Amino acid sequence: MAGLVFAICAPRSEGAQMPGIAHAEAVVAGDDHLPAGQVRSLTLVARPGDYVRGTLAVGAGRFQLDLVAADGRPIRRLADDVEGRTGVHFIAPNGPARLVLTALEQGTAQLTMEASAAPPEAVSPPPHLISPVMVALAGSVEAGSGTEAFWAEMARRGTPLVEPGGEGQVLLTFLARGARTNVRLVGAPSGDHEWLSRLAGSDVWFKSFTVPPDTRLSYRIAPDVPAPSGSDRERRVALLATAAADPMNHHPWPADAPDAFNQDSTLELPAAPVQPGLENLSAPRGTFIHFRLPSARLGNTRGITLYMPAGFDPVDRRNQLLILFDAKAYLTKVPTPRILDTLIADGRLPPTLAVFVSEIDAESRARELPGNPAFAEFMATELLPAIQARSHAVIPAARTILAGSSYGGLAATAVALTHPELFGIVVAMSGSFWWRPERIADLVARAPHRDLRFHMSAGLFEGAHQGTEGILETTRRLRECLRAKGYAVTGRDYAGGHDYWVWRGALADALLSVANAPKID
Repeated sequence: MAGLVFAICAPRSEGAQMPGIAHAEAVVAGDDHLPAGQVRSLTLVARPGDYVRGTLAVGAGRFQLDLVAADGRPIRRLADDVEGRTGVHFIAPNGPARLVLTALEQGTAQLTMEASAAPPEAVSPPPHLISPVMVALAGSVEAGSGTEAFWAEMARRGTPLVEPGGEGQVLLTFLARGARTNVRLVGAPSGDHEWLSRLAGSDVWFKSFTVPPDTRLSYRIAPDVPAPSGSDRERRVALLATAAADPMNHHPWPADAPDAFNQDSTLELPAAPVQPGLENLSAPRGTFIHFRLPSARLGNTRGITLYMPAGFDPVDRRNQLLILFDAKAYLTKVPTPRILDTLIADGRLPPTLAVFVSEIDAESRARELPGNPAFAEFMATELLPAIQARSHAVIPAARTILAGSSYGGLAATAVALTHPELFGIVVAMSGSFWWRPERIADLVARAPHRDLRFHMSAGLFEGAHQGTEGILETTRRLRECLRAKGYAVTGRDYAGGHDYWVWRGALADALLSVANAPKID
């Protein structure tokens, strides 16, 4: 790709042509690469409220994309630290705005976007009033009272609303204020993106759920979600245009996010389990080696981060190796280095060398992680030798852990079953075992029986949905399949969903479990 190109498409709409982004294509940099730290900006010409969507394709380097007001005030981080391709979705703001592309590392990129009218559809399911507070509010509104006192109390207490639910359960009510047409809850305890209901005659949107008292979850609120024409998937992706942290929740995560669109809101009920490794801030810090690893097997290059704990001795016979997929998330959302620093310093884990394997983009992740034989060969013949060369440590399979969540949990399982002579321990958190379960079952059946150990966790909110087995059921079934084959299997189910807020504790629990598990004779 020569230079940096903004390819801006005309608006797509049904019927009359409407103003969108007023450029067909503009080459704004003539150099082969944009130097690190340099920016290029383009004026956004779209009607307020238009649904803007597109793709940022990075040919080389790493890039960041921001939406900023005309006066430079940041509005929204649209894409962060991107290599490969990523989708971009947002609602055009009311005032003048610009798209600002920043090279985090020298490289090339192409931004293609379109704006169209995608008015939100009016959706408000019949209210289900099971919360005593909401029942009282409904009566008050029906009698002619306003909602100001209610909202002031919610702002003071913080949302979601927590009430006793009977039989030891807890009643959670998620709330949103003032949406015009609809509100969706992303990360609902049902495991789906739920529609909130509008309380008649008010500005209150709500939905209640009964959950266990040890629930831990993160969520976002999406008001006035656009309804673009196209597939159900495109309509679900439109959630990204409006989903943001709950403004009345007192526990946003991460606290230092650039804006509410890049934040989640969190909830931890009093009985939620302790998440080990997050308590000792004074533990000695490990060090890092970052490198790029080309792969002949996969035909691409990715970033690898190697963590070495404080005082690491490559010949210490206690050493273990942890390899984690989805590096960006497990270096930020799940603060794995901090967790390892603490657990190692406290003597709860042996010295642990950790390797974080980055995904290039969503497309390559979906191609590589779900049971891909070429990816297994990359792990065995390219990644492992690169780790050994840089760490000067050769760690046996019995002390080598493959770990991941979602597709990463599936990949950890498939790679270890393919190469049990190299990878002896699997940690699968909410593994995507719904993906071609017959293939995983076949790997279990034909893999040579070695001293493999498994720890598999899932969320109680990841159960069957619309008649299809969920992650909870498929994880439980695979545990039993492995036990029947004679493998050592531990596991735990959490009162949570498909959620990094849960996985940061699940990872620590798993590492402690496999480190303390007896070896198979």
